[in-house]
Amino acid sequence: MNQTPQVDYRTEPSRYRHWKLHFDGPIATLGADFDENAGIVPGYKLKLNSYDLGVDIELNDALNRVRFEHPEVRTVVVTSLKDRVFCSGANIFMLGSSSHAWKVNFCKFTNETRNGMEDSSRHSGLKFVAAVNGSCAGGGYELALACDEILLVDDRSSAVSLPEVPLLGVLPGTGGLTRLTDKRRVRHDLADIFCTTTEGVRGQRAVDWKLVDHIAKPGQFAARVRQRALELAEHSDRPAAAQGVKLTPLQREVEADALRYHHVAVRIDRARRVAAFTVKAPSGAQPADIAAIEAAGAAWYPLQMARELDDAILAMRSNEPDIGTWLITTEGRGEEGIAAVLALDATLHAHRQHWLVRETLGLLRRTFSRLDVSSRSLFAMIEPGSCFAGTLLELALACDRSYMLTLPDEPARAPTIALSELNFGCEPAPGRSQAGSTPSGGGGALRATTGGSTYSMATGCSRLQRRFYDDAATLSALRERIGQGLDGGAALALGLVTSAPDDIDWADETRLAIEERVAMNPDALTGMEANLRFNGAENLFTRVFGRLSAWQNWIFQRPNAVGDKGALKVYGKGEKAAFDWNRV
Repeated sequence: MNQTPQVDYRTEPSRYRHWKLHFDGPIATLGADFDENAGIVPGYKLKLNSYDLGVDIELNDALNRVRFEHPEVRTVVVTSLKDRVFCSGANIFMLGSSSHAWKVNFCKFTNETRNGMEDSSRHSGLKFVAAVNGSCAGGGYELALACDEILLVDDRSSAVSLPEVPLLGVLPGTGGLTRLTDKRRVRHDLADIFCTTTEGVRGQRAVDWKLVDHIAKPGQFAARVRQRALELAEHSDRPAAAQGVKLTPLQREVEADALRYHHVAVRIDRARRVAAFTVKAPSGAQPADIAAIEAAGAAWYPLQMARELDDAILAMRSNEPDIGTWLITTEGRGEEGIAAVLALDATLHAHRQHWLVRETLGLLRRTFSRLDVSSRSLFAMIEPGSCFAGTLLELALACDRSYMLTLPDEPARAPTIALSELNFGCEPAPGRSQAGSTPSGGGGALRATTGGSTYSMATGCSRLQRRFYDDAATLSALRERIGQGLDGGAALALGLVTSAPDDIDWADETRLAIEERVAMNPDALTGMEANLRFNGAENLFTRVFGRLSAWQNWIFQRPNAVGDKGALKVYGKGEKAAFDWNRV
């Protein structure tokens, strides 16, 4: 790409160029009809339902519309509106001409969107069916793999494939390899054959190899898809008669060195290559019952704050790649703000089984997870007026380090932090299907990896569990301190912060820490942070982000992929790729 555009992740259905949403009772249909002339940047055409970042921005928005605006929907059918092609994956010409940073953010966002589908399946009772009604290759099949079940039309030509290795000399970048084995339990030798052929697998063989769950002839395909969608819907507890919440447009002010929302602000110091994120605590009386929450709608504090923070993270990741250190701060009038957050958390906890509260918690969980996988150094700065309590404390727990000011001579002005029940996680509502498992036990069932942590990380554990390696005694001791204001000394003793300097040392210690961090090799920091943030047992999600994404982006930069005769450079030109055959 000659020029990296400023990316805006805000959109709404009337502006879609690639997806069409249709609602029919408990079933929503997401129809892929990608406009080949509407790439997010010029220079390529989105032929054969190939996609770029703009396509996935719409997909992410559409999923949130279903989650919040249509609680009656229990099953989402993902299909194609084009003839004989479902999706051919990420646009190759886009990948071949993109900068490294662009490819990184593209792959990261598409991974997050697909992981978000599985998150909704596990926690919200929203199931996904891929109705593969044509050729399905690369990222198209990876999209299908993110669904609970895959139905393939048996028309003797439609097939599923992951041809990246033989065709492009790269790896499937959106979790394809991982989901084949960890999710669908495809035998590894069959997966080896599947991933090294270009023609794909179709018909009954695709079922036998567990690549899809069902096949149907063209004449019966639509009816079979609807039947299966309704069967999955029967096992969901999303309410058929509830009134959805309209997701009103996010208001954002963009300045030369700042982004400003109602509850969130980002200040950019370009000289230091540092950005300060500030999340404000709720102010004024907050809804305490479901009627008041529903009346507030999209303006309800946790929902609006989550949408704003999500947008800010995405905007900074895409548009400010050289701002490598993010300082996370909060603002909330000290003890008054902490009390407000704890009261809000009590409301969230009390009503966590209600569909709207559940979806809001899900949005918060996925937003916090964006911090975990952002290749930025994260430092929490806890100062007077801060409000790191409960839900907002998750921001500090997500950071690589946290600095908390102590004021031994002014204890009344010293900042405090507080834990809530939400930092530990809640058990899922009784009777709900766990881990996205399907009633039929199909090959696409996602096995349980978590005990139901409200703000669980990609590992399935809470950030407190991650921090203390799931030590039962430590977590039990912390539970006893729920709701208590903890000053710097107490927080340091409990292991909740990294350092608690006094006012004499604060300025120098924090300045030196930030300056030291900014001076380090950003590539080395990215690798180090990713490894340290995902300690503990691995699962599907840690492999997608901690392993596969790294491999993908390394391979994307090798001459075998992007050199003058690399596979991505010569694709579509009728030339044969020239490879350096050395294994490294």
